[in-house]
Amino acid sequence: MTDQQAGNNQLNIEISEEVAEGQYANLVIITHSHAEFVIDFVNVMPGTPKSKVKSRIILTPQHAKRFMKALTENITRFEAGNGKIQDLEEVQLPMNFGGPTAQA
Repeated sequence: MTDQQAGNNQLNIEISEEVAEGQYANLVIITHSHAEFVIDFVNVMPGTPKSKVKSRIILTPQHAKRFMKALTENITRFEAGNGKIQDLEEVQLPMNFGGPTAQA
């Protein structure tokens, strides 16, 4: 492959400062139809009755499967260098998320 051909296959991706800051999410809700997967990222705060979706990503089923494979591959690499990630089902989290306990 020539240098010119390699250059034509490059994808230039830009990211704004606002998007680069990211959004924290500690809950993900995934729904799907026959045509798309909808992934909602939510930040649930202790002691608040409502939470808002911080980001929604809509994928075709094919892209959702590619995303799953890429995430699995990255988790495998992460665990190889950092140790096994414990599943939340294996860790007993307090329901108060570590904050003060409410009293009446």
